[in-house]
Amino acid sequence: MTKTKLAKGLRISTGVVWNLFLLFIIFGLTISVFAASVGAGYFASLVAKEPLRSKQVMRDAIFNYEETSEIYLAGNVYIGKVNSDIERKETKLERVSPFIIDAVFATEDEYFVDHNGIVPKAIFRGLFQDVTNSASQTGGSTLTQQLIKNQVLTNEVSYERKAKEILLAMRLENFMEKEEILEAYLNIIPYGRNANGQNIAGVETAAGGIFAKKAKDLNLPQAAFIAGLPQAPFAYTPFKSGGGRKEEKYLKPGIDRMKTVLFRMKETHHITEQQYNEAINYDITKDFRDSIMRANERYPYLTQEIQNRTVDILAKTIAEKDGIDPERLEKEKKVREKYKILATRSMQNDGYRIYSTVDKKLYDKMNEVGDAFEHYGFTYTREEKDPDTGEAVLKDDPVQVGAIMIENNTGKILSFIGGRDHKHEATNHATQAYRQNGSAMKPLLVYAPAIEYGVIGAGSPVVDVKFDVKQGNGSMWSPNNYLSTMELGIIPAREALAKSLNLATARLYRDIIDRRPAEFLEKMGFSELVPGDYVDYSTSLGGMAKGVSVEENTNAFATFANGGQFIDAYLIEKIEDMEGNIVYKHEVEPVDVFSPETSYIITDMMRDVLKPGGTGNKVTNHLNFRPDLAVKTGTTQGYGDAWLVGYNPNVSLGVWLGYKDRTRSLYYGLKGQTLHPSDRTSRLFSRIMNAANDVSPELIGASAKFQRPNGVVTRSFCGISGLAPSAACSSAGLVKSDLFNAKVMLPTKPDDSIGSSSSSFVTVKGKRYLALPSTPAAFLTSGGTGMNPAFISRILGPWKGDASKLFPANSFFASNVVSDAVFAANDVSPTAVNVVLNGKTITWSDSSSNDVIGYYIYRDGGKIGTVHDASANSYSIGTGSYSVRAVDITGRLSESSNVVTIEAEPAPEPVPEEPIDPVPEIPVIPPPPDTEDTNINE
Repeated sequence: MTKTKLAKGLRISTGVVWNLFLLFIIFGLTISVFAASVGAGYFASLVAKEPLRSKQVMRDAIFNYEETSEIYLAGNVYIGKVNSDIERKETKLERVSPFIIDAVFATEDEYFVDHNGIVPKAIFRGLFQDVTNSASQTGGSTLTQQLIKNQVLTNEVSYERKAKEILLAMRLENFMEKEEILEAYLNIIPYGRNANGQNIAGVETAAGGIFAKKAKDLNLPQAAFIAGLPQAPFAYTPFKSGGGRKEEKYLKPGIDRMKTVLFRMKETHHITEQQYNEAINYDITKDFRDSIMRANERYPYLTQEIQNRTVDILAKTIAEKDGIDPERLEKEKKVREKYKILATRSMQNDGYRIYSTVDKKLYDKMNEVGDAFEHYGFTYTREEKDPDTGEAVLKDDPVQVGAIMIENNTGKILSFIGGRDHKHEATNHATQAYRQNGSAMKPLLVYAPAIEYGVIGAGSPVVDVKFDVKQGNGSMWSPNNYLSTMELGIIPAREALAKSLNLATARLYRDIIDRRPAEFLEKMGFSELVPGDYVDYSTSLGGMAKGVSVEENTNAFATFANGGQFIDAYLIEKIEDMEGNIVYKHEVEPVDVFSPETSYIITDMMRDVLKPGGTGNKVTNHLNFRPDLAVKTGTTQGYGDAWLVGYNPNVSLGVWLGYKDRTRSLYYGLKGQTLHPSDRTSRLFSRIMNAANDVSPELIGASAKFQRPNGVVTRSFCGISGLAPSAACSSAGLVKSDLFNAKVMLPTKPDDSIGSSSSSFVTVKGKRYLALPSTPAAFLTSGGTGMNPAFISRILGPWKGDASKLFPANSFFASNVVSDAVFAANDVSPTAVNVVLNGKTITWSDSSSNDVIGYYIYRDGGKIGTVHDASANSYSIGTGSYSVRAVDITGRLSESSNVVTIEAEPAPEPVPEEPIDPVPEIPVIPPPPDTEDTNINE
């Protein structure tokens, strides 16, 4: 049979199959070895930088959940512990219900007592699911791995972290007993929220926060419920983020999870069938505790701000210890997240004593004023998604407040108001909210830099005339003043700042923008500047792309109070460890920004904001003391924000009001007895200053005065040009005097503003123009001084504008000066008007022509009067027939108006005289001798 052809073929086939099988085996083994080598190599590369941690180091890290850091305010005033974000209470394993332990084994780590830190098949299953992007992600972490992730590493999602977790979990199993690992796990794992909405960790805290029980007293359903929470703590927790129980339908996921845990406990033989059936029918909702009054967080904004800043400081400290450049934390998101996690853990667990700069008495009083303020304004409602249910709900949107007080020469944040209600809105509006600062930008970006550059002195003329200019994006920019019709012409810089004139500010900014004055903002700590803020003209009016916080804005103003040195504001004075060693101590590092001369001049200019006519004039009405104060107001487009920032030699105070929804206007209801936004900030600013002076007069320093540097001098100049007074300027009464920085600018160049043209002018629709040779003399006004056309062109600059608006009727110079603006007249006679008789007064409408300078009045065909353009269109008349003709600037007359007539009244008919009876003569009796005359009235 072996010699047959069939046998021979079978033998050959079998040999081929066997050889192929051997080849596949060899290939498979080769691939497996290769893959294992690659995997091992990759694993080794991931953990290459992981330090070899000693037994003591790892044990210390695992058990480091007992110490909570403490917070102190100025003067070593203790206010509480750091653990306001998460509550944790340590317990021992023997004080935990066996049901809890069995439930944890059944759901989290079935092989806990047998494995050496990891379960390989669970790791490979998790890796496969991750690589294939499986919809089912069962995870593969043992209790030991979870402990490593929470206490030694971070929660970042990466293969590097997972590899380190595996390595350290196996190492930890050699250093700790199983009971120690289990106890540590039960003390550190997160369990969602308690009845008050506070984050909780640790089984003892969960038992008390959810069921008002000790961990040792939990029954089976309660234990199963708690054991199921770590998979999705905030989805399964029965309580809302703000406290209180969720609606019934949102309790179901947690209850279903509890039933899953019970099922796993039954399947792993930790409970009997009977126990399981009784437990799944148990009404767990009746055991959920109600909200209770916990230790009152009297200072939610303050403690949160202190914690945030402590984390920032510790993140840099820890990064430096790891050899990481702290600047990487600002630039690299993953690096920042990693070290913030480590810093948060360190702050919560390392038992630091954190010392803040905040003065408790001042903080209490300042927030008392904020809470009692009755003029915030209208409260809107807004639609918001509930974080627990995902449903849309209506929430109040009240006017929010942010205010901060900074000590000028140190940068200490003495106090702040973070908002109206931390439960309603947790954002600290004094430090975390970034908004456009409107006109509060003007002294920082425009006027102070212009003084520093030597472009202006305090009283130098600036031009408040409208313009249209094309921006970089191609759109036209045409700003207005507060009143859209207002154009004040040539005006002193200090008045333009005091009245917060947009047109004058923007034109001045155009003169200096090529020097990049926004770099001053950079030096003064504006952290959200973008490239456009350096080149956009609208930045001069506070139109920043991202905005500025109340802290940064106020801190920048303090630069002027410090003689031009910027001292960065800070809240954390120092941090000590448990042994009293100083981990961090703040160091003041002044930055030179402006000269002392510039700082004093801009301060003096902002003193005028408080005077009549200034935008902050109501501040002094509400102050009960008189500090040497400089302030600046600011509102943004549509009154989305209202600011008032001010300072005296000792402190700076900034106040902001606005809605969370930036599109809402503070102007709402102004006609309904709501105060103007600037009036509101003035009142609140004053009340805070009054309160601060009452509780901490030594900090406020009410009697302190700004000292004028020697380089600040008073000089005379021609008020309309800013140049040295010429004889013509003096004779015209245009000389003024004000402060200058003698080191960079003095008015030495002779004035050239006075021209040789006629000073006679006319008005057309309220604007002044030079009279033409043919203009009727009856309409001319004389007495002003004509301007040099070259000066007019120079003062208006490249943005040009209507020269007739340089000296409007309300201008300081109006009675002395007329510009050389010439009206472009046409050759057409003006249109006629219609006259109406009202008693003994005639009135008429304006002629529709645009070049009319006034009107002639006629009676019975003869001219009897003249009415100028700026006067009312009316004339008192007697009897006769009257008409009116319009007169244009060239002297042309319109057609006669309609004629109105008042007829003469007819003379009355004579009345005949009646005869009068003669009166009998009465004899005069002389007085008796030696007596006085007596007057007798009858």
